Amino acid sequence: MTASRDDVYGNHISNQFNDELLALKTRFLKMGGLVEAQVDSAVKALIEANDALAEEIRSEDKRVDRMEMDIDEEAMLIIARRQPTARDLRLVVSVIRMVADLERVGDEAKKIARFAIRLSEEGRSAQGYGEVRHISAHVTDMLHDSLDAFARLDSGLALQVMKADKRVDEEYQAAARTLLTFMMEDARNISRCLSVMWVLRALERVGDHACNIAENVIFMVKGEDVRHTSVEEAERVVGR
Repeated sequence: MTASRDDVYGNHISNQFNDELLALKTRFLKMGGLVEAQVDSAVKALIEANDALAEEIRSEDKRVDRMEMDIDEEAMLIIARRQPTARDLRLVVSVIRMVADLERVGDEAKKIARFAIRLSEEGRSAQGYGEVRHISAHVTDMLHDSLDAFARLDSGLALQVMKADKRVDEEYQAAARTLLTFMMEDARNISRCLSVMWVLRALERVGDHACNIAENVIFMVKGEDVRHTSVEEAERVVGR
C-alpha cells in the first residue's frame, strides 16, 4: 500500500504542506507494512519451528520503535509549523494515535516469536497450531484492511474491520476452551498449551489494535469519535 497525493484530504495553498501530509501517510504505511510482515513471519516461525526466523523478528523490534518515534516527531512538527485545522488536524492526530497501535502490534509479533522459540525447544506435538493458523489468518486480514482503509480513507472498509473483531474474540474463546481440554486430558500438555494460549492471546490483541486503527480512520473521514461505542453506532456514523 502506498499513499498518493490524491489520498491527502485536499490541495493546500502550500505545496510543501501537501508534501508533508503525504510523507506522514507514506511513513505510517511503511511502518504498517513492516509490522504486518512481522506478524506473518512470527506465525510462520511458530508453525515451522524456525528459530532463526523468530530471532530475526525479535531483532526488528528496535527498528519499529525508532519508526514510531520518528513518525511522532514528524507529526508534532507539522502541528507546530502548520497549525492544521479541521480534517488536516484529524489526520495528524489520528496518525499519532495509530502509530502507537502499530508499535504494539510489533510487540505482539515479538512475543509470538519468543514463544515460537520456546515451543521449538520443547519439540513435542503441535496441539493448538490449527487454531493459531485460523485466528492469525483473520487478524492479519483485519490489520491489512485497516491499513488499506487508512490509505484510501475508506470508512466503509474500516467499519468491516470493526465488525470482524467480535468474530475474532469468539474464535479466541473457542480456541482457549479447546486447549483447556487438552490440558485436562493430560497434565504433560499443560506447559505447551499455556504457551500456545499466550500466542493466541497475542493474536487476539493484534485484532484489537487493527480495530483501533479502523476506529481512527472513521474519525478521520467522518469527524466523529467512535471509540468506546457500539458497532451499530459506528455503522450509523459511517452511513451519514
